[in-house]
Amino acid sequence: MRTLHLNIPESVDKDDNELVMIIAAKLYENGTLSFGQAADLAGLSKRTFIELLGKYDVSVFSNSVDDLESDMTNA
Repeated sequence: MRTLHLNIPESVDKDDNELVMIIAAKLYENGTLSFGQAADLAGLSKRTFIELLGKYDVSVFSNSVDDLESDMTNA
């Protein structure tokens, strides 16, 4: 796993956990990470991650048939 250090302006009113969730949600949304990988990145259980995705306007359902089949196999 890589480590990334960001300098976030003070004007961004988000704590570190929320910023990580935003990144994880967007990487899941664009298909860079699987659902499980994104939940792990966010440091959340899959259940909690799925419950929070809507807050970030990210659909729980992947646009990729391969991802959907993989998720169903792993469920």
